[in-house]
Amino acid sequence: MSTMARGAELTARRVTPSRSRRRPRRGWAGLGFVAPFLCVFALTVLAPVIYAIVLSLFRQRLVGGNSFVAFDNYLTAFTDPKFLEGLLRVSVFLAVQVPIMLALALLAAMALDSRRLARPGWYRIALFLPYAVPGIVAVLMWGFLYSGRLGLAGNINSLLGFELITPFASQWILFAIGNIVTWEFVGYNMVIFYAALRTIPEELYEAAEIDGAGPWRVVMSVKIPALRGAIVIATIFSIIGSFQLFNEPNILRPNAPGIITTYYTPNMYAYNLSFIGQQANYAATLAIVMGVVTAVIAYIVQVRGTRQEMQ
Repeated sequence: MSTMARGAELTARRVTPSRSRRRPRRGWAGLGFVAPFLCVFALTVLAPVIYAIVLSLFRQRLVGGNSFVAFDNYLTAFTDPKFLEGLLRVSVFLAVQVPIMLALALLAAMALDSRRLARPGWYRIALFLPYAVPGIVAVLMWGFLYSGRLGLAGNINSLLGFELITPFASQWILFAIGNIVTWEFVGYNMVIFYAALRTIPEELYEAAEIDGAGPWRVVMSVKIPALRGAIVIATIFSIIGSFQLFNEPNILRPNAPGIITTYYTPNMYAYNLSFIGQQANYAATLAIVMGVVTAVIAYIVQVRGTRQEMQ
């Protein structure tokens, strides 16, 4: 081998590190940092989910006790008219209430970001304050306002001489509940949108002004595209909240006992089955089904929103 060939081989060995040097040594320090979180996550999230899945595979019988039935509870759930009625009701609630709530939150965030309001901090506090009110207190307050005897609705009907406002009627009760939820969470979603608007670089506004874009054009071409990620997040949170609807109809139930039933929403149905009907196995089945439905719809919204944001 010539001297030049040997020199080239030595140079190649120095430049190209060996596999043992390129492979990083596995350190356990990172696992030690995340171990507390993993333990808490396993105890508070994974363990309850696994336990609910195990419960859903059994059924309590009068004779024989708790017996394994595999997926019979799931087959029963998909043919249960009470569960399907509650699922349809919250789906309608989601389709109507969520767009209205997000639209109001978006308008409020746009108004605050327009810098045309005097003392915008007061408006932010006023819009966010309902979210700071405990949910049960908010429902009790609105239940009093809806009352036909002592509440605002009853006073207005007495003044007019006929029943104009009947929130507890069967055709209006879902809208009355939607009004409470909207009042509670408009400020929360407004904060999400407003925070996203504040991250838009000033250079984009300056470029739009140079191009001669008006306020409406700035909203449609600058602000709305920048808000797509925040809108997706707020929509996912709202979907989860809609399928978890429980406090509002459950607390208002004494005011409309013949209209708000024990199976008015899937969560109410599962709660009453578990704690009143002593059917914990079937209640766990309904909880698993609702969890899967919520996760699938939220995932679809996230995927569609991400694709639109990338386009």
